[in-house]
Amino acid sequence: MKIKDILIRYGISTLGLVIVALGVGISVKSNLGIAPPSCPPVILNLRWGNISVGTFTWMMHLVFILFQLLLLRKDFKLRYLMQIPAAFVFGYMCDGAIWLFDAIASPATDYVMQVLLTLAAVVLTAIGIKLEVVGDGWVLAGDMTTAVLSKVTNKPFGTVKILFDVTLVAVTAVFSWICFGLLTGNGSTVVIREGTLILAFLTGLCMRVTDPWIDKIFGPLVPHHE
Repeated sequence: MKIKDILIRYGISTLGLVIVALGVGISVKSNLGIAPPSCPPVILNLRWGNISVGTFTWMMHLVFILFQLLLLRKDFKLRYLMQIPAAFVFGYMCDGAIWLFDAIASPATDYVMQVLLTLAAVVLTAIGIKLEVVGDGWVLAGDMTTAVLSKVTNKPFGTVKILFDVTLVAVTAVFSWICFGLLTGNGSTVVIREGTLILAFLTGLCMRVTDPWIDKIFGPLVPHHE
């Protein structure tokens, strides 16, 4: 593949990561609950505030990659290592997005605004995920781990995705209870609440609306594999 084609693919994928990271930042600002893949990094940051959400994010992704290696062993392909730079890029993009929205305003307290921010996070996440797929560049470890589990267990990707997300939320809730005596966060920052369910279930529905538009706009820009 030509250098120009590679740059186009990774440019679109990187745009997708940026938009997903903005979705994470807005969901944190909503204070109504965070998407399942971001729950563990945020709750860990609440316990150890000197380590950023982004740092915990890439650390979690590295654990996912090691888990894939244990599951696949000889079938683990060299190209899967591209998840490592993707983890660092996405992690620090999340830090940037959180910092940006922290600089703009305090966490939302009005319930209507909380819901609106959560819905905005849904739309951004849906658009960002689709751009990652269209660009076919970066692959996030959470998505790849779900795909690997689907392959190993011979279960549908959608079913495994739901179980994977539920596991992340459950682990977060247990950790939150141990550290703060609450299942939802530390009392001031909400990690698990109805916003978590909204992000988990509405993102896929939103993609049914946004995907055709993204295909129409970005599809012709992406070079075909030779």
